[in-house]
Amino acid sequence: MAQPSRYAADALRLMADTIRSARTEQRIAQIDLAERAGISRSLLARIERGDPGCAIGSVFEVAAILRIPLFGLEERDLAREADRVADRLALLPSAVRQRRTPVDDDF
Repeated sequence: MAQPSRYAADALRLMADTIRSARTEQRIAQIDLAERAGISRSLLARIERGDPGCAIGSVFEVAAILRIPLFGLEERDLAREADRVADRLALLPSAVRQRRTPVDDDF
């Protein structure tokens, strides 16, 4: 994987530290949380280090178990926002095509 952008690296660090902090505050051992999430302890350790190669589904599952709000939304609001975005997506074209003729933007 290519080096993540600064924004992505900061987001990874924030998520990793939030997960590690919540797990520690809730006094849950890594092995116990990994077992509950259906992942290996080594994958959980990578998530807590902010490894960008971790599957996002695993990261979200760990966050859900620890009750970490994703996208700044509580559980019921997250589902509503997902529906809203899906409705908007349904109104957009199904594909984005390359323009056949170049745009003349030379003013």
